[in-house]
Amino acid sequence: MDITIHTTFLPHDDPEASVAFYRDVLGFEVRSDVGQGRMRWITVGPADQPGTSILLAPPAADPGITEDERRTISEMMAKGTYGWILLATRDLDGTFERVQAGDTEVVQEPTEQPYGVRDCAFRDPAGNLVRIQEVR
Repeated sequence: MDITIHTTFLPHDDPEASVAFYRDVLGFEVRSDVGQGRMRWITVGPADQPGTSILLAPPAADPGITEDERRTISEMMAKGTYGWILLATRDLDGTFERVQAGDTEVVQEPTEQPYGVRDCAFRDPAGNLVRIQEVR
């Protein structure tokens, strides 16, 4: 069996702020941007990894979601508990400095974790937790 991770989903509530974060702060390329206004589906990813993407999407666009579910999603996004992703880099300190300089909410500075990894964490404009782990 030959299976790869192609795309993962993160919600956004402000497409312009999300594009600015993932493109300008993290350095990802914008691969597609479909829709208009706040109802946009934006695909981003590292330029040197064309087979791996993040789809930034409006969180409650599914017509099968109830109003109560939409409210819960909005509340979870506001608390930063709805979406998260784990990225990796060989230069954690340099990456932390560049991301922090992007006026990003720092959740955790580079830290040696008791479970054997060194990582840091930020929130993207939608409140998603973005953890960045050092590749050793």
